[in-house]
Amino acid sequence: MTLEFANKLGLGTNKVGGHNLFDNLDEQDGYDLVRAALDAGINVIDTAFVYGVGRSEEIIGDVIQDYDRSKIIIATKGAQNPDKDLAPDNSPEFLIKTVEDSLKRLKTDYIDIFFIHFPDDDSDKLAAVEALDELKQAGKIRAIGVSNFSFDQLKEANATGKVDFDEDYYSLAHRDEEVERFAYLDEHDIKFVPYFPLESGLLTGRYGADDRAKFDRLDDAKFDQIIKGLDVIKDIAATHDASMTHVVLAWYMAHPSIGLVIPGARNAEQAKDLAKSLDVKLSDEEFKAIDEAFKA
Repeated sequence: MTLEFANKLGLGTNKVGGHNLFDNLDEQDGYDLVRAALDAGINVIDTAFVYGVGRSEEIIGDVIQDYDRSKIIIATKGAQNPDKDLAPDNSPEFLIKTVEDSLKRLKTDYIDIFFIHFPDDDSDKLAAVEALDELKQAGKIRAIGVSNFSFDQLKEANATGKVDFDEDYYSLAHRDEEVERFAYLDEHDIKFVPYFPLESGLLTGRYGADDRAKFDRLDDAKFDQIIKGLDVIKDIAATHDASMTHVVLAWYMAHPSIGLVIPGARNAEQAKDLAKSLDVKLSDEEFKAIDEAFKA
Protein backbone atom coordinates (compact mmCIF):
# COMPACT_ATOMS: atom_id res chain seq x y z
CA MET A 1 0.00 0.00 0.00
CA THR A 2 1.68 3.16 -1.22
CA LEU A 3 -0.77 5.94 -0.37
CA GLU A 4 0.36 8.44 2.23
CA PHE A 5 -2.17 10.09 4.51
CA ALA A 6 -1.83 13.33 6.43
CA ASN A 7 -3.99 11.59 9.05
CA LYS A 8 -6.27 8.58 9.31
CA LEU A 9 -9.54 10.47 9.66
CA GLY A 10 -11.96 10.43 6.76
CA LEU A 11 -15.55 11.51 6.19
CA GLY A 12 -18.24 9.00 5.33
CA THR A 13 -20.72 10.61 2.93
CA ASN A 14 -23.78 8.39 2.68
CA LYS A 15 -25.77 11.44 3.85
CA VAL A 16 -24.35 13.53 0.99
CA GLY A 17 -26.85 13.02 -1.80
CA GLY A 18 -27.97 9.69 -0.38
CA HIS A 19 -31.66 10.34 -1.02
CA ASN A 20 -32.30 6.62 -1.49
CA LEU A 21 -30.89 5.90 1.97
CA PHE A 22 -32.19 8.78 4.13
CA ASP A 23 -35.34 10.87 4.17
CA ASN A 24 -35.39 14.67 3.97
CA LEU A 25 -31.78 15.24 2.96
CA ASP A 26 -30.96 18.77 1.83
CA GLU A 27 -28.41 18.76 -0.98
CA GLN A 28 -27.00 22.11 0.11
CA ASP A 29 -26.24 20.52 3.46
CA GLY A 30 -24.26 17.91 1.55
CA TYR A 31 -22.21 20.53 -0.28
CA ASP A 32 -21.59 22.45 2.95
CA LEU A 33 -20.69 19.26 4.79
CA VAL A 34 -17.94 18.24 2.37
CA ARG A 35 -16.52 21.77 2.29
CA ALA A 36 -16.53 22.01 6.09
CA ALA A 37 -14.73 18.68 6.40
CA LEU A 38 -12.01 19.68 3.95
CA ASP A 39 -11.61 23.09 5.56
CA ALA A 40 -11.29 21.49 9.00
CA GLY A 41 -8.45 19.20 7.97
CA ILE A 42 -10.31 16.02 7.03
CA ASN A 43 -8.74 15.26 3.67
CA VAL A 44 -10.15 11.76 3.05
CA ILE A 45 -13.64 11.71 1.53
CA ASP A 46 -15.32 8.31 1.32
CA THR A 47 -18.29 7.81 -0.95
CA ALA A 48 -19.97 5.12 -3.08
CA PHE A 49 -22.08 4.78 -6.19
CA VAL A 50 -25.02 3.49 -4.16
CA TYR A 51 -25.13 6.69 -2.10
CA GLY A 52 -27.84 8.39 -4.12
CA VAL A 53 -27.08 6.13 -7.10
CA GLY A 54 -24.22 8.38 -8.16
CA ARG A 55 -25.46 11.64 -6.65
CA SER A 56 -23.01 11.64 -3.73
CA GLU A 57 -20.12 11.30 -6.16
CA GLU A 58 -21.49 14.16 -8.26
CA ILE A 59 -21.73 16.52 -5.28
CA ILE A 60 -18.22 15.64 -4.13
CA GLY A 61 -16.98 16.12 -7.68
CA ASP A 62 -18.46 19.62 -7.71
CA VAL A 63 -16.89 20.56 -4.37
CA ILE A 64 -13.36 19.35 -5.05
CA GLN A 65 -13.07 21.62 -8.09
CA ASP A 66 -12.38 24.44 -5.61
CA TYR A 67 -9.59 22.59 -3.80
CA ASP A 68 -6.10 21.27 -4.51
CA ARG A 69 -6.93 17.76 -5.76
CA SER A 70 -3.46 16.49 -4.89
CA LYS A 71 -4.17 17.07 -1.21
CA ILE A 72 -7.45 15.13 -1.15
CA ILE A 73 -7.88 11.37 -0.90
CA ILE A 74 -11.05 10.25 -2.67
CA ALA A 75 -12.31 6.75 -1.91
CA THR A 76 -15.35 5.39 -3.69
CA LYS A 77 -17.05 2.04 -3.94
CA GLY A 78 -18.96 0.24 -6.65
CA ALA A 79 -20.40 -3.16 -7.54
CA GLN A 80 -24.15 -2.58 -7.80
CA ASN A 81 -25.30 -3.15 -11.38
CA PRO A 82 -28.24 -0.91 -12.43
CA ASP A 83 -29.12 -3.43 -15.15
CA LYS A 84 -29.56 -6.11 -12.48
CA ASP A 85 -31.69 -4.16 -9.96
CA LEU A 86 -28.47 -3.03 -8.25
CA ALA A 87 -27.40 -6.60 -7.48
CA PRO A 88 -23.63 -6.95 -6.91
CA ASP A 89 -21.59 -7.61 -10.05
CA ASN A 90 -17.86 -8.26 -9.69
CA SER A 91 -17.20 -9.11 -13.32
CA PRO A 92 -14.11 -7.38 -14.71
CA GLU A 93 -16.11 -5.71 -17.47
CA PHE A 94 -18.62 -4.19 -15.08
CA LEU A 95 -15.99 -3.02 -12.57
CA ILE A 96 -14.01 -1.29 -15.31
CA LYS A 97 -17.17 0.50 -16.48
CA THR A 98 -17.99 1.37 -12.86
CA VAL A 99 -14.63 3.05 -12.35
CA GLU A 100 -14.93 5.00 -15.60
CA ASP A 101 -18.41 6.21 -14.64
CA SER A 102 -17.26 7.20 -11.15
CA LEU A 103 -14.38 9.21 -12.62
CA LYS A 104 -16.87 11.21 -14.68
CA ARG A 105 -19.18 11.88 -11.74
CA LEU A 106 -16.27 12.83 -9.49
CA LYS A 107 -14.85 15.07 -12.24
CA THR A 108 -11.33 13.80 -11.63
CA ASP A 109 -8.64 11.93 -13.55
CA TYR A 110 -8.01 9.37 -10.81
CA ILE A 111 -9.60 7.75 -7.78
CA ASP A 112 -7.30 7.25 -4.82
CA ILE A 113 -9.01 4.12 -3.50
CA PHE A 114 -11.60 2.08 -5.36
CA PHE A 115 -13.41 -0.57 -3.33
CA ILE A 116 -15.41 -3.48 -4.70
CA HIS A 117 -18.39 -2.62 -2.52
CA PHE A 118 -19.98 -6.05 -2.15
CA PRO A 119 -19.07 -9.52 -3.38
CA ASP A 120 -21.35 -11.25 -5.83
CA ASP A 121 -22.04 -14.98 -5.68
CA ASP A 122 -20.11 -16.31 -8.64
CA SER A 123 -17.45 -13.96 -10.05
CA ASP A 124 -13.78 -14.86 -9.75
CA LYS A 125 -12.54 -12.46 -7.06
CA LEU A 126 -8.93 -12.60 -8.24
CA ALA A 127 -10.00 -11.75 -11.79
CA ALA A 128 -11.90 -8.75 -10.41
CA VAL A 129 -8.80 -7.46 -8.60
CA GLU A 130 -6.58 -8.09 -11.61
CA ALA A 131 -8.93 -5.96 -13.72
CA LEU A 132 -8.67 -3.16 -11.18
CA ASP A 133 -4.90 -3.56 -11.16
CA GLU A 134 -4.88 -2.80 -14.89
CA LEU A 135 -6.64 0.48 -14.08
CA LYS A 136 -4.13 1.06 -11.31
CA GLN A 137 -1.25 0.60 -13.72
CA ALA A 138 -2.97 3.07 -16.06
CA GLY A 139 -3.14 5.67 -13.28
CA LYS A 140 -6.93 5.71 -13.01
CA ILE A 141 -6.95 4.35 -9.45
CA ARG A 142 -4.15 4.43 -6.90
CA ALA A 143 -5.20 1.66 -4.53
CA ILE A 144 -7.52 -1.35 -4.59
CA GLY A 145 -9.97 -2.20 -1.83
CA VAL A 146 -12.57 -4.84 -1.09
CA SER A 147 -15.59 -4.30 1.14
CA ASN A 148 -17.88 -6.80 2.88
CA PHE A 149 -15.81 -9.74 1.62
CA SER A 150 -15.70 -12.88 3.75
CA PHE A 151 -12.26 -13.94 4.94
CA ASP A 152 -12.09 -16.62 2.24
CA GLN A 153 -13.18 -14.14 -0.44
CA LEU A 154 -10.53 -11.70 0.75
CA LYS A 155 -7.82 -14.34 0.47
CA GLU A 156 -9.04 -15.31 -3.01
CA ALA A 157 -9.03 -11.66 -4.11
CA ASN A 158 -5.54 -11.14 -2.71
CA ALA A 159 -3.97 -14.30 -4.16
CA THR A 160 -1.44 -12.19 -6.07
CA GLY A 161 -0.99 -9.62 -3.31
CA LYS A 162 -2.72 -6.69 -4.99
CA VAL A 163 -5.38 -5.75 -2.43
CA ASP A 164 -4.47 -2.59 -0.50
CA PHE A 165 -7.52 -2.03 1.74
CA ASP A 166 -10.15 -4.21 3.38
CA GLU A 167 -13.37 -2.64 4.68
CA ASP A 168 -15.84 -4.32 6.99
CA TYR A 169 -18.00 -3.90 10.08
CA TYR A 170 -15.83 -3.31 13.13
CA SER A 171 -15.95 -1.24 16.30
CA LEU A 172 -14.83 -1.38 19.91
CA ALA A 173 -18.20 -3.05 20.52
CA HIS A 174 -17.82 -5.52 17.64
CA ARG A 175 -14.30 -6.91 17.38
CA ASP A 176 -14.88 -10.21 15.58
CA GLU A 177 -12.55 -9.21 12.74
CA GLU A 178 -9.56 -9.30 15.08
CA VAL A 179 -9.67 -13.07 15.57
CA GLU A 180 -7.80 -14.07 12.40
CA ARG A 181 -8.37 -11.36 9.84
CA PHE A 182 -6.09 -8.70 11.33
CA ALA A 183 -3.12 -11.08 11.43
CA TYR A 184 -3.61 -11.82 7.74
CA LEU A 185 -3.96 -8.13 6.89
CA ASP A 186 -0.80 -7.23 8.78
CA GLU A 187 1.14 -10.04 7.11
CA HIS A 188 0.08 -8.89 3.64
CA ASP A 189 0.37 -5.11 4.24
CA ILE A 190 -3.36 -4.56 3.81
CA LYS A 191 -4.92 -1.77 5.87
CA PHE A 192 -8.31 -2.18 7.49
CA VAL A 193 -11.15 0.34 7.23
CA PRO A 194 -13.96 -0.10 9.77
CA TYR A 195 -17.50 1.01 9.13
CA PHE A 196 -20.03 1.67 11.92
CA PRO A 197 -17.08 2.76 14.11
CA LEU A 198 -19.37 4.51 16.59
CA GLU A 199 -21.75 1.53 16.78
CA SER A 200 -24.89 3.52 15.91
CA GLY A 201 -24.08 6.07 18.60
CA LEU A 202 -23.57 3.58 21.43
CA LEU A 203 -19.88 4.51 21.77
CA THR A 204 -20.51 8.25 21.87
CA GLY A 205 -21.96 8.34 25.37
CA ARG A 206 -25.40 9.20 24.04
CA TYR A 207 -26.86 6.00 25.49
CA GLY A 208 -26.62 4.29 28.86
CA ALA A 209 -27.67 1.18 30.74
CA ASP A 210 -31.34 2.15 30.46
CA ASP A 211 -31.17 1.95 26.66
CA ARG A 212 -30.61 -1.81 26.56
CA ALA A 213 -33.68 -2.42 24.35
CA LYS A 214 -32.30 -0.25 21.56
CA PHE A 215 -29.34 -2.60 21.06
CA ASP A 216 -30.96 -6.02 20.93
CA ARG A 217 -28.25 -7.29 18.57
CA LEU A 218 -25.94 -7.38 21.61
CA ASP A 219 -26.33 -10.00 24.30
CA ASP A 220 -26.64 -8.87 27.92
CA ALA A 221 -23.03 -9.63 28.86
CA LYS A 222 -21.64 -7.74 25.89
CA PHE A 223 -23.91 -4.75 26.44
CA ASP A 224 -22.91 -4.58 30.12
CA GLN A 225 -19.22 -4.74 29.17
CA ILE A 226 -19.66 -1.86 26.73
CA ILE A 227 -21.45 0.31 29.29
CA LYS A 228 -18.60 -0.26 31.76
CA GLY A 229 -16.04 0.43 29.03
CA LEU A 230 -17.68 3.75 28.31
CA ASP A 231 -16.71 4.87 31.83
CA VAL A 232 -13.05 4.35 30.86
CA ILE A 233 -13.52 6.42 27.71
CA LYS A 234 -15.35 9.12 29.66
CA ASP A 235 -12.47 9.49 32.11
CA ILE A 236 -9.89 9.68 29.31
CA ALA A 237 -12.04 12.21 27.43
CA ALA A 238 -12.10 14.44 30.51
CA THR A 239 -8.30 14.32 30.68
CA HIS A 240 -8.08 15.53 27.07
CA ASP A 241 -10.96 18.03 27.35
CA ALA A 242 -12.55 16.12 24.49
CA SER A 243 -15.79 14.30 23.82
CA MET A 244 -16.12 10.53 24.03
CA THR A 245 -16.60 10.45 20.26
CA HIS A 246 -13.24 12.16 19.77
CA VAL A 247 -11.50 9.63 22.02
CA VAL A 248 -13.07 6.63 20.28
CA LEU A 249 -11.99 7.95 16.87
CA ALA A 250 -8.52 8.69 18.24
CA TRP A 251 -8.30 5.06 19.40
CA TYR A 252 -9.00 3.80 15.89
CA MET A 253 -6.46 6.21 14.43
CA ALA A 254 -3.85 4.93 16.87
CA HIS A 255 -4.52 1.28 15.98
CA PRO A 256 -1.68 -0.02 13.79
CA SER A 257 -3.91 -2.32 11.70
CA ILE A 258 -6.42 0.41 10.85
CA GLY A 259 -5.62 2.51 7.81
CA LEU A 260 -8.59 4.87 7.88
CA VAL A 261 -11.65 5.57 10.00
CA ILE A 262 -14.62 7.11 8.19
CA PRO A 263 -17.39 8.29 10.53
CA GLY A 264 -20.38 9.89 8.87
CA ALA A 265 -21.92 13.30 9.40
CA ARG A 266 -25.14 14.98 8.32
CA ASN A 267 -24.16 18.65 8.33
CA ALA A 268 -21.21 21.02 8.45
CA GLU A 269 -21.23 21.41 12.23
CA GLN A 270 -20.99 17.67 12.74
CA ALA A 271 -18.06 17.51 10.31
CA LYS A 272 -16.23 20.27 12.19
CA ASP A 273 -16.79 18.40 15.44
CA LEU A 274 -15.42 15.13 14.02
CA ALA A 275 -12.25 16.96 13.00
CA LYS A 276 -11.56 17.78 16.67
CA SER A 277 -10.61 14.12 17.17
CA LEU A 278 -7.40 14.93 15.27
CA ASP A 279 -6.26 16.89 18.32
CA VAL A 280 -6.57 13.89 20.66
CA LYS A 281 -3.29 11.98 20.97
CA LEU A 282 -3.71 8.97 23.22
CA SER A 283 -0.80 7.76 25.32
CA ASP A 284 0.16 4.09 25.08
CA GLU A 285 -1.39 3.57 28.51
CA GLU A 286 -4.67 5.18 27.44
CA PHE A 287 -4.81 3.12 24.25
CA LYS A 288 -4.24 -0.08 26.23
CA ALA A 289 -6.82 0.87 28.88
CA ILE A 290 -9.51 1.28 26.22
CA ASP A 291 -8.36 -1.88 24.44
CA GLU A 292 -8.62 -3.94 27.64
CA ALA A 293 -12.00 -2.49 28.61
CA PHE A 294 -13.54 -3.63 25.33
CA LYS A 295 -11.67 -6.91 24.80
CA ALA A 296 -13.91 -9.57 23.26
